[in-house]
Amino acid sequence: MVTVDELFATDALLSEEEREIRDTVAAFAARRLRPHIADWFEAGTFPAREIAPQLGKLGLLGMHLEGYGCAGMSATAYGLACQELEAVDSGVRSMVSVQGSLAMTAIHLFGSEEQKQHWLPGMAAGETIGCFGLTEPDFGSNPGGMRTRAERDGDDWVLNGSKMWITNGSVADIAVIWARTDERIRGFLVPTDTPGFTAREMHRKLSLRASITAELDLDDVRLPADAILPASAGLGSPLACLSEARFGIIFGALGAARDCLDATIEYTRTREVFEKPLASYQLTQAKLADMALELGKGQLLALHIGRLKDRHEVKAEQISAGKLNSTREAIKIARECRTLLGANGITLDYPVLRHANNLESVLTYEGTAEVHQLVLGKALTDADAFR
Repeated sequence: MVTVDELFATDALLSEEEREIRDTVAAFAARRLRPHIADWFEAGTFPAREIAPQLGKLGLLGMHLEGYGCAGMSATAYGLACQELEAVDSGVRSMVSVQGSLAMTAIHLFGSEEQKQHWLPGMAAGETIGCFGLTEPDFGSNPGGMRTRAERDGDDWVLNGSKMWITNGSVADIAVIWARTDERIRGFLVPTDTPGFTAREMHRKLSLRASITAELDLDDVRLPADAILPASAGLGSPLACLSEARFGIIFGALGAARDCLDATIEYTRTREVFEKPLASYQLTQAKLADMALELGKGQLLALHIGRLKDRHEVKAEQISAGKLNSTREAIKIARECRTLLGANGITLDYPVLRHANNLESVLTYEGTAEVHQLVLGKALTDADAFR
């Protein structure tokens, strides 16, 4: 028996340090997260305050950033960590992604030195939790249409508006809020205990249940002049953060797919149908082979994009290609695995339908599959089809 990693010899493409990081994260996930994830998912909760410091101790929060208590690891190492976290659950990787690739990256890229010194060390340690407020109830794929406004009042800024589908929102200490000013879209750091700021946790979700999701309201939230991210300049600023998060998804979604396939292979080897193992049937092996092929190709693409990013050569359309491929193939694998598990596949005794439900969200957030198709279409034709 060989694993998909062995089939495609992907370990040979990793450095010793990258393998060590991957294995360390996998061991932590197996010990601390995997035994509880089905219960968290069923209960619709995630102990972010308890888990974040443990993730921080491992150096996983903002691990690709330099300085301020961040680990300063390579993009590829960060991707491999995301893969191991999402092999447990997309909600775990989402928490890490929002903290590091969105909230911390926004401060790191666009914040003042004082803001970086004040917020980033605590966030890297997991003692301070951040969220990223871009999406609004009526503006998801078109964030440039946002209605949240920031207006000057003397030396202060006053923010009014609402944000939707905000991971970590109701447990965050600091919110990075993107708002329209008279000049352009700018980023603001909003401590969540600021008067007028309200976060309401969203329930009744059928996906990402082991993840904290909130709606944010800003009602005359008054901030000092130094709350603005001084280097933020237009919609390109939050989109740059989204590109970082999308990169993690390229690896992460494949972790969910791998977990589904591993569980399914083990199940088919032990499940007997008509007096022989399910794995011994040609149709079963054909399904497993096809899924392994797509997973392996996805991993090779992810590693290639990781190397491009580490050389500072990656392009936005390449990130889109990776995110589109990984999420699209991962959800197909999860659904196909469910068919091989039969009725057992719909229970939380096995991870496949939990992953499939989560991947419905991963397929949508950080740019829907259709948005990334249009990004690739524009790159191929030089014609903008978004409008």
